[in-house]
Amino acid sequence: MFHNYQTILVAVDGSEESELAFKKAVNVAKRNQAKLILAHIIDTRAFQTISSYDDDLARQATDLANQTLADLVVAAQKEGLNTVEKIVEYGTPKTLLAKHLPDDYNVDLIMIGATGLNTMERILIGSVSEYVTRHAHCDVLVVRTDLNNQPYER
Repeated sequence: MFHNYQTILVAVDGSEESELAFKKAVNVAKRNQAKLILAHIIDTRAFQTISSYDDDLARQATDLANQTLADLVVAAQKEGLNTVEKIVEYGTPKTLLAKHLPDDYNVDLIMIGATGLNTMERILIGSVSEYVTRHAHCDVLVVRTDLNNQPYER
């Protein structure tokens, strides 16, 4: 039996891996005639390391996220997707992507780029894609190949 996904969430953060996940998500959404949700999570833990919280820094991060997502919405629409939504959230990317956003938006597929972290970074802070794969209650596709399904080389 063939399953059609109805709502696909793709995490975008400006990395090459997330751009590849976005491109593949557009293709999957087109094939499934699904709604595509583009999510950018602004990790609030990054602001905790700044001795005095700078509202201007947070605003700049939000403005950049909104512009990036707006550009991606236009790109998805040019590819023929009619239903594309963008979300900017604040918090911990792992839990927002794995639990909160899928529940809030009735997501049945999460697409996420493979981690760019090295082994030591994964040990210390953990991989977002690994966490999402382990904790999400819906299907998760970790994008590891290019658009021709060949191993992705950085």
